[in-house]
Amino acid sequence: MRQINPDVVPAFPITPQTAIMQDFATYVSNGVVDSEMIRVESEHSAMSCAVGASAAGARVITATSSAGLALMWEIVGVASGLRLPIVMEIVNRALSAPINIHCDHSDSMGARDLGWIQIYSENAQEVYENTLIAIRLAEKALLPVMVCQDGFITSHGVENVEIFDDTDVKKFVGEHSYPYSLLNLKKPVTHGPLELQDYYFETRYQQVPAMEDALKEYLKIGKELGKITGRKYGLFDEFNIKDAEAVIVCLNSTAGTTKAAIERLKGKKAGLLKLRLFRPFPYKEVGEALKKVKKVIVLDRALSFGANPPLYGEVKNALFDMGYNGKIYSGVYGLGGRNIFIEEIEKVYNDALNDELKEHFYVGLRECP
Repeated sequence: MRQINPDVVPAFPITPQTAIMQDFATYVSNGVVDSEMIRVESEHSAMSCAVGASAAGARVITATSSAGLALMWEIVGVASGLRLPIVMEIVNRALSAPINIHCDHSDSMGARDLGWIQIYSENAQEVYENTLIAIRLAEKALLPVMVCQDGFITSHGVENVEIFDDTDVKKFVGEHSYPYSLLNLKKPVTHGPLELQDYYFETRYQQVPAMEDALKEYLKIGKELGKITGRKYGLFDEFNIKDAEAVIVCLNSTAGTTKAAIERLKGKKAGLLKLRLFRPFPYKEVGEALKKVKKVIVLDRALSFGANPPLYGEVKNALFDMGYNGKIYSGVYGLGGRNIFIEEIEKVYNDALNDELKEHFYVGLRECP
């Protein structure tokens, strides 16, 4: 955010996101950035402020977690419906009740169909680089972007992060120029009008091709960033997939734990597909990557009550489109921040390879009465 130097940063504290805004406030206070940081009275107000500033032509970044995202709900849809290029850091945290301040993905997964692009991050390095991609992607697609990281596990962990040269990053990010600014008096526009049966359908439909184009633009922007970082930014990362008989699909920090489990399973054909882009969902590409795998195990850190868990449902759709005839398993883990251990992931792989894994299973769940 310091390197991007956004024009406006609406801020409201919520655990475990608060540290982001606290640290950025220090940059503002010390004059390191010239961002206008606005302390609002709620998360609903934070997103309302972001919408107003973005519509006026400002480059806007904010952040939230859990109940904060839920309180924004109405305005989160307004941001995408108005095609505003806002970037929001999501520090994933469970939703109440019961009250819980630790990690799962129920917050961002609950917002998965509100028209925001969603990028997921395995570690702090990826959060940094995904944020740089996000600001460019939002402004190219004219769609808002969520950059997700696991609460406490990533947000409050301490690890090395390679920070790239300010000049290179600023050149990559470029200057913001919003084509429909409310402040452009030579080209008057209306934001947020009432649309009834006559136009609402068509306006909403425009987000469909915009999302489809965003998938291609993500890859183009990732290639450009790769010239600075030396890294690749695919729709997903493959780890040991070639010739694997059992592959786990997951998001965020659990990918790191899964890699460690695979390393300990030497000699066994176990692999990982770590999804980066969840919205738009790369159905064709995921299907192509997994169609020859005998056993696909999808691990979700969220539930969909009365339906398939969110990541599992999307992967299953992708494999169905490919005419997949292998086995696909759904595992739910880590709700409310419960740890998932290397040994537990090893057991998932071994059970799958030995045909002992249930089609729907829960990792680390005690027996409930």
